Formats: sequence, structure tokens, C-alpha cells
Amino acid sequence: MATESVAVTSRPADVGLKREMGLIGATWSSETSIIGSGWLFGALFASQAAGPAALIGWVIGGVAVIFLALVHAELGGMYPVSGGTARFPHLAYGSVAGISFGFFSWVQAITVAPIECFAVMQYGSYFWTGLYDPTANGGKGNVTALGFAMTIILMAIFTSVNFLAMRLFNRVNAGITWWKIAVPVVAIIVLAFKFHGSNFTAGGGFLPYGWKALFGAIPSAGIVFAYLGFEQADQLAAEIKDPQKNLPRAILLATFIGIIIYCLLQVVFIGAIPHSQIAHGFAKISDPQILAGPFAGLAGVVGLGFLASVLRLDAFISPFGTGLIYQTSTSRVGYGLARNRYYPQAFSRVDRNGVPWVSLLVAFIAGLFFLLPFPSWHALVGLVTGASVLMYAGAPLALGAFRRELPDAERPYRVPGGSVISPLAFIIATMLIYWSGFEVVWKLGVVIVIGYVLIAASMAFDQNRPPLDWKSAQWLPFYLIGLGIISWQGQYAGGAVKAPLNTGHIPFWWDMLVVAAFALVIYYWAMASRLPKGEMLRLIEAQSGIEPPERNAV
Repeated sequence: MATESVAVTSRPADVGLKREMGLIGATWSSETSIIGSGWLFGALFASQAAGPAALIGWVIGGVAVIFLALVHAELGGMYPVSGGTARFPHLAYGSVAGISFGFFSWVQAITVAPIECFAVMQYGSYFWTGLYDPTANGGKGNVTALGFAMTIILMAIFTSVNFLAMRLFNRVNAGITWWKIAVPVVAIIVLAFKFHGSNFTAGGGFLPYGWKALFGAIPSAGIVFAYLGFEQADQLAAEIKDPQKNLPRAILLATFIGIIIYCLLQVVFIGAIPHSQIAHGFAKISDPQILAGPFAGLAGVVGLGFLASVLRLDAFISPFGTGLIYQTSTSRVGYGLARNRYYPQAFSRVDRNGVPWVSLLVAFIAGLFFLLPFPSWHALVGLVTGASVLMYAGAPLALGAFRRELPDAERPYRVPGGSVISPLAFIIATMLIYWSGFEVVWKLGVVIVIGYVLIAASMAFDQNRPPLDWKSAQWLPFYLIGLGIISWQGQYAGGAVKAPLNTGHIPFWWDMLVVAAFALVIYYWAMASRLPKGEMLRLIEAQSGIEPPERNAV
């Protein structure tokens, strides 16, 4: 029993990383991820998909993210380890769940840098028309060969900057983030003077395309994507000073700032757009300047030339900052997976600046593969959102398991009503994946299968690989396959260009009831299958520098 008492208070500890980031730096690491290319495109795509009711979509998305952020705040305070989202399920459910959610985290992280590069190319085409072809892909737009080459160069720059020591990287990121927050705030204030309240009932009314379109817009139009990144402080937790206090504060502060900014941006975008553009509905917006660069184009159309110039400059800086921090977090997630012995041990190597350099270089190379089948911002956003929310789904499960097995563990931040918020957050995450549509879900499934094969090959050559905890993750294949079947039979196609592959057999509204019930069944199945206390403590101690007890010890 003495061993167990010590273990409850022990914490995982990463090797080679340096704690050089304070509260502001931690907050900005999340905020610079939230305020990225999403603000440049989200308001337009959400309006086109849902009309003025897009504002409700931003509120619903914001509430969903708050629940998920609360969960991550408690987990990050408990166990401030690098690549936290990839490691919480490992500590709660063992290797099989850890491998799965760890890989989901890594896929989510490596896809964000390419999408931010696409945003730079699309806005940059205003100055250099050869970067992007708005008429390609049936009018949806694609980067050109030149744009593709410049995207690779930009990703290489992200990687190079990440070789700086964290204290220097933190200064670069902080400067970029101050700018990134200031510009949308200025845009909100200036565009408010061009506000027309009648726009909220123009072009078919406030909810012209119905509730189904509204819910579908939350993941597919970039709303959830725009909010992504609140968990970045968790990914960098091993490099944050006093993480038990600073990490939860950073996550929650960044989340609330992001929600306020995005909701106000949607309000002023709808209110300032010329009535001639929406007389036949928001889906019929046709001005080429607005379509190429929504906020910069809108500023130019309404006679705010100086603001348009500032916004086009920001179209380089905002995505650059987000791509930069995601390249950072991808390398830390890879580091964390190597620490769990799921990835090759080379991923855990760090240089003299505390940078996991092998993981960083692999993140660059892997990110390039996602440029090929997804040659535009809009084409990639659905997959990024699906992978992100699948990653987020592991955190509520981990929180519920820790609350049951480790009730006395130190929690610098404790989520009020955690027993209710935890299953609710899991339902929300599952619902967001469903709303992404079957086109996204099946592609994500292919990526997952490939990932399992590669990880299995890596672990096969590791003599110290962890044993596979199948029993505690027995619910996982049923969750992944079941969600795929519901998506196939459900109402959301997910941006299919050709005839949708989903059948639509489950009626609208009933489909969401089915998803919620399915998520609850999986949640409580996972709670019943969680690792026992002794096994959790063994996994925690194995990464804390304390000699681990024998397996199955209580």
C-alpha cells in the first residue's frame, strides 16, 4: 500500500525538454493556433452554408469547444507531459487505446501546417496570381504547381524556425500572436461602422437552408476547425513553467478569447456585406475579391482600402503563426508516442536546445503527403476537423477513468460537475465527427488503417514494446466501426463532389438521437473496461522516473 500512496502523487516526467514557457507563452501557444486561417475563411464558408444562422453555428461550436477545453484543462494540470492529448488515453486505458488516440493526435497535428500553407497561397494569389487557380476543381479552386512548390518551401521554413530553443521560439511566437489578435479585433471595430442589420434577414431569412445545413456547417465550413488549437498548451506541457497552475489557465483563457473574436467576426461579416451580394441568398455570393479573400475582399468592396491591405498582410502572418506552432506540437506528439514506445525511439531524441529533432523532421515529411490529395484549404479542412475531434474524444474517456480510479490524485484544476461534463463532452465529440459526413469519415478510416499497419511494424522491432492491453480497449473497434456505419446510414455526406456515398436511411433529428445514444453506450462501456488503479499507477510511474512496481500490483 505504501507504493500506491507514493504513486498517486507521482507525475510523468519527460526527458530532455526544458521548462521555459510562462503563462502568457502557454496562452499564446493555444491562441496562435485558434486564430489562424480559420478567421480568414470561416465566416464566408459558414455564411454560404447556413446563411445568417451561421452565427448560431459559431455559438454551438464554441459551447462544444468549451466542454472539451474544460476536460483538457483538468487533464493537463494533472499530468503535464509533452504531447498530452496522445498520452492521457494511454495512462487510462493502456497501450491499444494509447496507440489509437496517440495516432489520431499525430494525424491531426501534421495536417494543420499544410492547410495553413494553402491559406497563404490563396490570399497570396492577390499579389502573385500564379499561386492559386480559383477556377480549378469545378470552381472550388486549387493551388497551382508553383503554389504547391511554394507550400513546400513554407513548410520547410516552419520546420527550420522550430529548431530554435524554446525560449527564442516563444519570443517569435508571442510577437506573431499579438499581431494575430490585434488585426481581427481592428477588423471587427472598423467593419462595425458598415453594419446593416437588415442583412440578417436578407436572402431567404435568418435560417434559409434549415437546421440540417446549419449543423453540417459546424465541421464542414471551418467553424470547428477555426476553434482547434486550445489543446496546444497540453501538447507543450513539459516545457511550461509551473504547469499545474499555468496550463489550465492558459487553455481556458485562450478558448474564451477565441470564441468571442470568432462570433464577432461572423456578426460584422454578415452585417457589412453589400446587399447586392446576398439578395439571392448567401450561397450566391459572387464577388471574386470576397471569394478569393473574404475579409480583405469585403474591406475592399466597401471602400476600406487600408484595412484590405492590412488584412492581406495578415493573411500571411496568421497562417504562418498557426503552421509554426502546429509543427512544434506535431514534433512533441511524436516525442510523446516514442516515450510510450509506440513510435521508434529515434522520435524521442532531442538536440542541445531541447528540440525533438527527428520527430520534427518526420513531421515535415509526413505533412507533405497530405498536400497531394487535398490541394486546397476547403478540401483539407474536413479531414483535419474529423481527425481533431476523434483525438478530442479520448480526453473525456480518460477524465472519466481517472475520476473513478484516482479520485485522490492531485488536481490543480478540477472541472465542476465532471461526472456529467465528461460523458457530455464525449457525445459532443462524437456528434461533431458525425456532422463531418461520410466522405470525411471513410477517408479518415483509411488513414487510421494505414497508421495501425505502420505502428505495428514499428513495435514489432522494439523488444521493450509495451504489452497490448486489449481488454481495456475492447470498446474501441466497436466505436470506430459503429460510427462509420451510422455515418454511412446517416444524413451527412461531408462535401462529396459526386453522388454522396451515404444512404440517408436514418431520418434527420433521429440520426442525432442515435449518435448520442451510441456515444453514451460506448462511454459507459469504456468506463467499465478501464484499467484498474494499480495498472494506471504502473503506467504513470513508468514515465515519472520512479521505479515502476510489478505489473498487476495493487
